[in-house]
Amino acid sequence: MMQLKGHVASVQQRQCVQSAAPLLRSCRVQGVSGRSVAKVAKRTAACIERKLSASINAAATAEKQTAAPAQTANGGGGGGTRVMIIGGDGYCGWATALHLSARGYEVCIVDNLCRRQFDLTLGLDTLTPITSIHDRVRTWGEISGRHIDLQIGDICDWEFLSQAVTSFRPDAMVHFGEQRSAPYSMIDRQRAVFTQHNNVIGNINVMFAIKELVPDCHLVKLGTMGEYGTPNIDIEEGFITINHNGRTDTLPYPKQGNSFYHLSKIHDSHNIHFATKAWKLAATDLNQGVVYGVRTEETVAHPALINRYDYDGVFGTALNRFVVQAAVGHPLTVYGKGGQTRGFLDIRDTVRCIQIAIDNPANKGEFRVFNQFTEQFSVNQLADIVTREGKKLGLTVEVTNVPNPRVEAEEHYYNAKCSKLQDLGLEPHLLQDSMIDSLLEFVVQYKDRCKMELIKPAVDWRKAGVKVNTMGAAVAAK
Repeated sequence: MMQLKGHVASVQQRQCVQSAAPLLRSCRVQGVSGRSVAKVAKRTAACIERKLSASINAAATAEKQTAAPAQTANGGGGGGTRVMIIGGDGYCGWATALHLSARGYEVCIVDNLCRRQFDLTLGLDTLTPITSIHDRVRTWGEISGRHIDLQIGDICDWEFLSQAVTSFRPDAMVHFGEQRSAPYSMIDRQRAVFTQHNNVIGNINVMFAIKELVPDCHLVKLGTMGEYGTPNIDIEEGFITINHNGRTDTLPYPKQGNSFYHLSKIHDSHNIHFATKAWKLAATDLNQGVVYGVRTEETVAHPALINRYDYDGVFGTALNRFVVQAAVGHPLTVYGKGGQTRGFLDIRDTVRCIQIAIDNPANKGEFRVFNQFTEQFSVNQLADIVTREGKKLGLTVEVTNVPNPRVEAEEHYYNAKCSKLQDLGLEPHLLQDSMIDSLLEFVVQYKDRCKMELIKPAVDWRKAGVKVNTMGAAVAAK
């Protein structure tokens, strides 16, 4: 087996040197002074040092775990715990699969690869060049010595899902396997129906698979903070105690979905809640905020393991789009007034949250809800952060307001609770502390892959119709 520690260090050094060159060229092209270029070089050197240190530490941890699988990092309870990750080829799923595998969990990825098909159909592409799922899994095995099982198929197909579950027999099922874009669900009738069917029916199949085949399995389901909407009261973690006409009850927090995608997630939560009562399933519903970042210890261990980075108007988040726009000299496009506020978290915190949920499972018959985010920002605040950090790298960053293609409140109260995961040991990475490492650095390295025509919003909530809108979904009309 290859020595992971030395291999990671050499790969990371090469990647850092590669990323430095376009960064310095960008400075020269924009006429940045020699002193500023020197500052950029100094920052890049520091980046190299940080990367090498982190990677070597991660490699040492992985080697130690290979020798003694029962010992896991970060307080994990791996040691052979069998985890099926549905949607393991996706952005969050891939990072989670590697994170858990490195810590001694036995991992099986289940995926129908539809996310890749969406890109082909709509003419989109990730900014970072990702390899096939087969090459990803093979490379991980080569550099880590750990095997990830791979099952390609659709969880809406009961025969496939039941076979996959029976053969692997998971202790926990992490369910990422849903169409996850609000704009995609609003492209046209076809995509709205697909989103609802794929997400709701697939989730019901997962629940039946647990009930019938692995009744002691813990379901860890990825929901979204978007289920709550933007109420004018504080957002609790899943439930709220209400006093009404002299009586008191604790009820599921009211849900106000803002797209057919968000509504599908609400249906999932209601269905899981019912199944925990009727069948005594153990379930954790993770209402996740907006995730950002490319780097985890494992995804930067080899170029073939790099995670995807979506920046287009269909799958790209506001933060991802802003960072790409800053790197290529396009004004940051703020939708409407820019007061829309959401919860955010680093991808490194996402994978840790999943591990925490697995290591601290819900009880049988319990429907447990965690709000999974670490910070709150408005769109305007994100634009300010990207502007400030971009200028530190010598980039000229401008901001422009564009008509909002979504139907949403653009100025509103927003205060969501998020203490349960931190009470269980989550130590957050903060956005402004990791902006350069997690986002700008990768975008500058791969900015030549950016397709400028995909940056602007093309999906208008008000114009979704019955006509299939494949050609107009990704590229805004001129």
